[in-house]
Amino acid sequence: MKALIKKLVETYGPAGHEGRVRDLIRSEIGGLADEVRTDALGNLIATRHGPDGAQKVMFSAHMDEIGIIVSYVDEKGFCRFQPVGGVWALNLHGGRVLFENSIVGAIGLEKLEDSSKVPALEKFYIDVGATSKEDCPMRVGDVACFPRPFEDQGDRLIAKAFDDRIGCVVQIGVMRELKDTPHEVSFVFSVQEELGLRGAQTSAYGLDPDLGIAVDVTRTGDTPESPTMAVELGKGPAIKVKDSGMIAHPTVKELLVRTAEANDIPYQLEVLERGTTDARVIQTSRAGVPTGCLSIPCRYVHSPSEMVDYRDVLNAVKLLTALLSGPLELG
Repeated sequence: MKALIKKLVETYGPAGHEGRVRDLIRSEIGGLADEVRTDALGNLIATRHGPDGAQKVMFSAHMDEIGIIVSYVDEKGFCRFQPVGGVWALNLHGGRVLFENSIVGAIGLEKLEDSSKVPALEKFYIDVGATSKEDCPMRVGDVACFPRPFEDQGDRLIAKAFDDRIGCVVQIGVMRELKDTPHEVSFVFSVQEELGLRGAQTSAYGLDPDLGIAVDVTRTGDTPESPTMAVELGKGPAIKVKDSGMIAHPTVKELLVRTAEANDIPYQLEVLERGTTDARVIQTSRAGVPTGCLSIPCRYVHSPSEMVDYRDVLNAVKLLTALLSGPLELG
């Protein structure tokens, strides 16, 4: 599975430009679903059909990553930019960006009057080596990601875009492991989550599921001076209780807990102060959907060097495979 992780996290795919990721996932799931399609917004939806009257289950993990978009090119060929998703200024200076046409740019910073303060995004620029506006190969609207190679440290893995390619890996893992299920299951690989959960919103409306589960990352409380949070790397996938956008449906949360305990799978309970997932819009689709979320603990979220624990990934696959292998009692 690590080979799959490497391919996915190193692939270019900022929000709104997920095509390469979608093509890669489609190639990996061939023969694992009864139907694979791409909808109007670009979500990849793989469905295993169930018997007549089967419960419809929707999983969702987003394919997109954060990035930047060129908003202006000056006379010397330097590019100003706006964020695509939650880009933090602290992670920028001295970094690099990769455009869809494979051009790499260095991120520079204007001289600061007060270097003790975090600079605003408008103080940064991208240098692609151009000498003039006419010489610059980039144009307004070009989008880039923050490239980094995948690093395998044994159980600990480091890369860009674990948010949320690692959720996509979990879903592919479940598709590979799941032999039989009495349910109709749709695995959604969604687009534009970083811009407002857009792909999951349209796919949930179209699928109209009886149960929804997002698979995403969550922050941790296990680094020096980190905010207090009862989630650590290596202690198991985190079953969401609440985040800033939703409260998990109690029955779905307990269903995940019971499944983990019945199968001796380690798990944690997650209360996330800031941030939300595809689960928020699945939950409020149509007349409402009982929805939960299974999270992979992740350090340094929205940085080019996110970190997860491989054991949490494997246990997430085990938990969701076990969940789908039997009846789903929602009460």
